Amino acid sequence: MEITFYNVLDLIGTMAFAISGTRLASAKRFDWFGAYVVGVTTAIGGGTLRDVLLGITPFWMTQPISLILSGVALLWVVVFRKQLVRQKNTWFLFDTIGLALFTVTGIEKTLGMGYAYWVAIIMGTMTGAAGGVLRDVLINEVPLIFRKDIYAIACVLGGLVFWLCDMAGLDMKISAILCGITVLTSRLLAVKYHISLPVLKSAD
Repeated sequence: MEITFYNVLDLIGTMAFAISGTRLASAKRFDWFGAYVVGVTTAIGGGTLRDVLLGITPFWMTQPISLILSGVALLWVVVFRKQLVRQKNTWFLFDTIGLALFTVTGIEKTLGMGYAYWVAIIMGTMTGAAGGVLRDVLINEVPLIFRKDIYAIACVLGGLVFWLCDMAGLDMKISAILCGITVLTSRLLAVKYHISLPVLKSAD
């Protein structure tokens, strides 16, 4: 596999998402296999959906590195379980890193196939957020994307920054870095300052 800038981001994002999924599975007292399944699903879920919609073979079916890294993530959680449990926000940090990096790689892959920016932003958001949705379903939690948390919106903001940077003539790598930083900081700031979207209330 050729190692490129975006490959590196994808590998780091895969590891981060796999750790976040495995960590939450351990909190639910899943066995090792169950935790691995949750970690893999978190890591490959968004990218798989993206590739299916783009009409290409899902990435993990041609390169098994994502499955291997998910196994490494499981071992990481097993070995450092006590430290991860004490640091309750660890899963949030890894989840946010994965969200940012997968948004970038989703946008880049979609643009590379010749699609318009609005499609790329949707695919980037899907790549970043869908794995977390599947993870939360597997561990029987209401997905973050459907709660008040700034989650998918952070991906959209990052995508818009990517587009604006490209319109301004910046190098694609710079645009990608600024996109990732936007996703990361917007979610961190939203959590720190309790920024959220309005809740849709019923008539009664």
